[in-house]
Amino acid sequence: MKNKILLIVLFQLTVTLSCSQNLTAQFNEDKLLEHLRILSSDKFEGRRTGEKGNALARAYIIKEFKKLNVSGLNGGFEHLFSFQNRIGTLNAANVLVEIKGSKFPKKYIVISAHYDHLGIKNGKVYNGADDDASGVSALLAFAEYFKKNPPKHSVILAAFDAEELGLQGAKQFVSSFDNDKILVNLNMDMISRSPKDELYVVGGRYNKALKKIIANFENPTTSKLLQGHDGTDGKDDWTMASDHGPFYKANIPFLYFGNEDHPAYHKPTDDFEDITPEFYKNSVKMISSIFETIDNSGL
Repeated sequence: MKNKILLIVLFQLTVTLSCSQNLTAQFNEDKLLEHLRILSSDKFEGRRTGEKGNALARAYIIKEFKKLNVSGLNGGFEHLFSFQNRIGTLNAANVLVEIKGSKFPKKYIVISAHYDHLGIKNGKVYNGADDDASGVSALLAFAEYFKKNPPKHSVILAAFDAEELGLQGAKQFVSSFDNDKILVNLNMDMISRSPKDELYVVGGRYNKALKKIIANFENPTTSKLLQGHDGTDGKDDWTMASDHGPFYKANIPFLYFGNEDHPAYHKPTDDFEDITPEFYKNSVKMISSIFETIDNSGL
């Protein structure tokens, strides 16, 4: 009897270790952190739309996508656009990658994050490590994963510009893409810094299939995934808080992943040194797990 119990325990341990190794194999965790460190360094001068640091960050993102041998959407990585604000006309550019689905190539899952931030103010660089170099670095991790694990649905990896200036990159994309082809938007903004070890997901309340997926989610990590900040719990409503907003307004299903605001939010202290690395890696694992469920089941 003791031997049988020991065998069961060993089997369960083997399964647990195997699942953990599979999750780790999805992406290189060291590279994930290194991309975040580089994108949030002073070299990129806070990545403000229309300024030199923003262009340097865009060039870095494209270079890293090319290293992973993925293709730009419709043959190009840079998708230029312009918009008006109180200063005048600003030129901007989204970085868009397309990965064709193996089973449903004409239906798209858009995974997004924004690469712009607030630039330099009063001589201080607003590096935006959590906001949102964390999401962009996760896009690169997804590109790495898809090379070894081709998705069933086509995927667009979207590094949007000008989020900080009114969600302009996401608005431009939604207005120019055939929305009937988009199954869902998964948006990542601020996913690397949570002393509480908590990631929120918003969007399930607007779509029954997504609500069910979140309710049945089997968390592969020790971090928490919480539903909230969606207008139902008295907390700040994040339904329009980031680049998922234009998708929501176009009646496209979405899930937004983010941690709660911290003292460094929109401050020059949003630096790489103060992220919570294990939580960040777990965030990407949770989001990738939810992506897999959607990709396998559809909506």
